[in-house]
Amino acid sequence: MTDDTFLDHVADRLAALPSVRAVTLGGSRAQGTASPDSDWDLALYYRGAFDPVGLRALADAHGWDGEVSGIGDWGGGVFNGGAWLTVDGRRVDVHYRDLDVVEHQLAESRRGRFHWEPLMFHLAGIPSYLVVAELALNRVLRGTLPRPAYPEALREGAPPVWRGRAAMTLRYATGAYVPRGQVTEVAGAVATAALETAHAVLAARGEWVTNEKRLLQRAGLRGVDAIVAGLRPDPGALAGAVAEAERLFGNAV
Repeated sequence: MTDDTFLDHVADRLAALPSVRAVTLGGSRAQGTASPDSDWDLALYYRGAFDPVGLRALADAHGWDGEVSGIGDWGGGVFNGGAWLTVDGRRVDVHYRDLDVVEHQLAESRRGRFHWEPLMFHLAGIPSYLVVAELALNRVLRGTLPRPAYPEALREGAPPVWRGRAAMTLRYATGAYVPRGQVTEVAGAVATAALETAHAVLAARGEWVTNEKRLLQRAGLRGVDAIVAGLRPDPGALAGAVAEAERLFGNAV
């Protein structure tokens, strides 16, 4: 199948599942930055109850190898589950999106409110407005969905929250890890604080974020690599590195 035929084939079948109201294409494929071997990131938006058993049966019927999670298996928050599949030789990620949750987070973002959630593979976790960012950036393949602009209230409300998290992360490292010369823990804290700061920078600009893959580049914070690379198990050196990170993050705009 060509890419277009493949996308129609998969979108039609996902859209036909019970409770599904829309299907989107996200990630690099939607934003025009994909390489030939990039994954295909699809999301199915459902209203009310959605049973992944239907998706598992669909995958089995069409020979789509992979794993299908239950609702809530990926943490139970806004990013509440999905599937990793291989379709016609292509790697396909399918994400579940509860429309009631998405609409609530859209309303919250317009009030400048959000909450933080842990998510595997994301060092700094994710903001609940990630699902709003997807509405703004993803390509709708089936159904209809809103296309929100970046709320001014979120531009004002999100940066101080993220910068506060970054400051606390480094403060804890200074008290708990630096005096003991614990390089790995300090490296983790600096990396986490860098990504938290990057979220603050992008929010202040009114730029949507859907993952951490290019977050440091976009925020102009790749200079943190040199700080992490220079860490050594000496309390004085570690204290200096944390102070250097604080200066870098404080100047990021």
